[in-house]
Amino acid sequence: MPRQFSWLSALGLGFSITNSWVGYLSCFGQNLTYGGAQACIFSLVVAFVVQSIVTLGLAELASAFPSSGGQYHFCYALSPERTKRYSAYFVGWLSVLAWWIVTCSGISPTVSVINGIVTFYNPGYVANQWQTYLTYVAVAVVTIIPVFLASQNISVVTQFALSLSLTAYLVVFIVILTMHQEVQPESLILASGQGNSGWSEGTAWMLAITNALYAFGGTDGVIHICEELPRPGRRVPQVMIMTMVIGVAPAWLSIVLTIIYACRSSPMINRTKTNKKAALPSQWVTSGRIAWAFARDNGIPFPTFFTQIHPTLNFPVRTTVAALLFSLLYGLLYLASTTAFTSIITSAVLFLNITYTVPQGILLTHGRARLPRRYLNLGPLGYVCNMFSVIWIVLLGVFVCLPRDGPAVAVGEVNYVCVILVGIFLGINLLWIMVGRRTFIGPGSE
Repeated sequence: MPRQFSWLSALGLGFSITNSWVGYLSCFGQNLTYGGAQACIFSLVVAFVVQSIVTLGLAELASAFPSSGGQYHFCYALSPERTKRYSAYFVGWLSVLAWWIVTCSGISPTVSVINGIVTFYNPGYVANQWQTYLTYVAVAVVTIIPVFLASQNISVVTQFALSLSLTAYLVVFIVILTMHQEVQPESLILASGQGNSGWSEGTAWMLAITNALYAFGGTDGVIHICEELPRPGRRVPQVMIMTMVIGVAPAWLSIVLTIIYACRSSPMINRTKTNKKAALPSQWVTSGRIAWAFARDNGIPFPTFFTQIHPTLNFPVRTTVAALLFSLLYGLLYLASTTAFTSIITSAVLFLNITYTVPQGILLTHGRARLPRRYLNLGPLGYVCNMFSVIWIVLLGVFVCLPRDGPAVAVGEVNYVCVILVGIFLGINLLWIMVGRRTFIGPGSE
């Protein structure tokens, strides 16, 4: 594939995927339940610090081993000879599934917003499950079209997505400031004891932080296009760090303004979320690239079929279409169980962070001397990032699996993330035993 991405277009891809201010506006309501305005605002700051530390450790690995395979390549390069193929295979599959699910999580809020807008203009309209699924299919198909139509200029699309997101933020910023009809008292932000989730204050705060991580999900997106980016060892870590830096200020300011000026104006809040669909072309790009890279190393069944690059479109069409088909099949879950549908989406951030942490844990265990010379060298700070990442993923795994609505829940409100996590772990290990240990070759030395 041609190296068509510049530093700015790579930043556009990374920023439009995380799209922090839009991402947090799509889920901050749950944090209001956990701890009111205080938890909603300050949990975002804590989540930013946490994800920045994890991302910094990951960025160093991306600087050392620039490859579209990303995390599974890091595992292969850092693991001992006897475990390198297994660790790379496991993390590779988890990365592919996580990115495909993350793309589904981008489609889902867009569908909710569309239904909300229709209901706003037609109060008698109530979308049933099959109508919601058809809207889901329409959003998926429409948002993947630019990836095909502009395949030779996909970098322009990602730059446009960056501009669109920042422009939409300015519009929302101005609209909220000029058209608000009420102002909440300043004491609302600092008042404690506003939560009503049923959890203790400490647990509720931890749940709020894990929920706020959605605003910074997908910081590894740019890693998976590094073979289409000149000087990836330098530019990829730069873009990853800049994605976090330029994402936090709009996210924090937009949520403060929303709570103070528009907290009771749900139509205004709903309209601020409509730009989420601008991120989806970038997510389709990443979903296709990570699957293609894994297929290139025989990680996916029928690798010869999936590793083909389209001769005129110059991108992995087949793995991108596979990601689309997965999303459409996954959407059928909504017809069967909205709880299961939501639980899998919730698990996406956990799965991504597991893939960020496993190679850092391997590095921590076997010594940082295994890293080659690189642009981003954290030195002693690297130990801090790697150790923190390992500790954090344990905490994240515990709290993501807790019920969102309190310790006492009905059968239909159970959090299925733990079940999904165990199921995926068992499924990947079964694939390894049946297929992977014979066919997976691991990434090459290049």
